[in-house]
Amino acid sequence: MDLTDLTIIKAHDGLRKKHFSAEELTAAFLARIKSEDKKIHAYLEVFGDAALASAKKVDEKIADGLELGALEGIPAAIKDVILVAGAKCTAGSKILENYIAPYDATVIKKLKSAGVVFLGKTNMDEFAMGSSTENSAFGVTRNPHDLERVPGGSSGGSAAAVAAAECLFSLGSDTGGSIRQPASFCGVVGLKPTYGAVSRYGLMAMASSFDQIGPFAKNVADCKIVFDAIKGKDSKDSTSVEIPEKIGNCLAARDLAKREKLEIRNLKIGVPKEYFAEGMDGQVEAAVRGAIKKIVGAGAKVEEISLPHSQYALACYYIIMPAEVSANLARYDGIKYGASAATNFQLPTVNLLDVYLQTRGNYFGAEPRRRIMLGTYALSAGYYDAYYLKAQKVRTKILQDFQTAFDKVDVILTPVSPTPAFKIGEKIDDPIKMYLSDIYTVPVNLAGLPGLSMPCGQVGNLPVGLQIIGKHFSEDLIFQVAQICEELIRGN
Repeated sequence: MDLTDLTIIKAHDGLRKKHFSAEELTAAFLARIKSEDKKIHAYLEVFGDAALASAKKVDEKIADGLELGALEGIPAAIKDVILVAGAKCTAGSKILENYIAPYDATVIKKLKSAGVVFLGKTNMDEFAMGSSTENSAFGVTRNPHDLERVPGGSSGGSAAAVAAAECLFSLGSDTGGSIRQPASFCGVVGLKPTYGAVSRYGLMAMASSFDQIGPFAKNVADCKIVFDAIKGKDSKDSTSVEIPEKIGNCLAARDLAKREKLEIRNLKIGVPKEYFAEGMDGQVEAAVRGAIKKIVGAGAKVEEISLPHSQYALACYYIIMPAEVSANLARYDGIKYGASAATNFQLPTVNLLDVYLQTRGNYFGAEPRRRIMLGTYALSAGYYDAYYLKAQKVRTKILQDFQTAFDKVDVILTPVSPTPAFKIGEKIDDPIKMYLSDIYTVPVNLAGLPGLSMPCGQVGNLPVGLQIIGKHFSEDLIFQVAQICEELIRGN
């Protein structure tokens, strides 16, 4: 039996029944990383000895006959923008190449208490800025389905690690699609939770009103297990909240109140006409529409809806997000931590402004520099009202469009990306083409909604993702719908 082929649920069952040990399970994944990751480059750092030591503690618990939690002994990978105490956290940037995290992010504390075994940190676009994981200062990650293609971004390393069976699950972060788009490109399940459902404490900030941590897994059931372990209010993150039991007058509220299994004949699906527009790959559209047809054929009701302001989402996002980036990345100045150009100067004749300029100019990559400049411009005197304030008003309109739609439907189904995974180098020199990769995911972040990407077909050997969008805090409903979709798409 190849232990790396297991799901979380099957691995837990095998550990509980002592078919194999946690140490054997961890060793199997470490061996796979050693043999496969040279060509994929999903990992930036592997915690070999520490991972085996964690697994050994789980085995001791099993030997003592103690009950095993759902994630105990389960090997996982963490995007290198989430702090793990004592380990490097680079955010894919030269400016933090040797930065050691002084504390655990809240999600890491929760997973440690759940007994998770951490295999290592995964590659990413620098400071989570990108859609292909080509912007990493430490090399490109490749798609396990086709090594000439990107895995998506910015959480490409985390998605590729799951797709290549180099971990059982991973964590990523999603600011404008950075979990869902790589999940789609790599053929795995990825959840972007409702804004506030998961603590951001210990996540290096890119754009604070958008960022959310979420899981990647091999299937829907595994993804739900991880989300349930990391969700919840955190006193260290004032934007985090407890997920409410009731979520308005919708199927989510009715279903959660009854605690019954969702019946597909009660499900009302919305399909936005704006999301099937010119420019989408025809085979991607066919795969997504084919999946929707199966769901409708099983008894769900479908309604075409309109999200009219979605056409402005990308423009709106690329004003607000860079503005927040310019503020959040101001802390990397070469003084308190991270790489510094001060070492290039003869003390005490250091000019402080030169330290700032040379540190940021030399150690930030092209994409962070681009977004810092865009954001600074949008916030500058004379342009704040014309750009930033107007974009915030449009953001409200986008949210209102979703709220109107959810008065009629329970969930919304859309494509994740207009194309399957593109070739490495194909879009890296054209930022606009690259930004268009997130055209179907960005509106969800602007509205703070939950969205899940799951495989729904293929174009050649490349996976295609279906996006399931729900009301705020309706993750339980999204998982139930996704479980039904998964069974129908697989033909079970």
